[in-house]
Amino acid sequence: MTPTATVKFRLYIAGEALNSAHALANLQALCQAHWPGRHEIDVVDVFRHPERALADGIFMTPTLLKLSPAPLCKVVGTLSEAATVLRAVNFASSAPADPARS
Repeated sequence: MTPTATVKFRLYIAGEALNSAHALANLQALCQAHWPGRHEIDVVDVFRHPERALADGIFMTPTLLKLSPAPLCKVVGTLSEAATVLRAVNFASSAPADPARS
């Protein structure tokens, strides 16, 4: 990924469910830490737009799709483990060292 490339995400949530709120907050924090000013987050509430969820094959919430840069990636859950999320979306080199695992 080039240093100026925009990282695009789509987060599927279920209304105001606590897990959905946690996932959005965690994603926003992750984006601010790793791609400040170079990220886009599209939030889709499956209660309001179930057709979008079905079109993307989303059957659980919260679910994060990394749309770009390629490849497409899907992560399910609250996104609370930043290093794990970064590895899953192919940005392992961006992940800070986890002192608990040293």
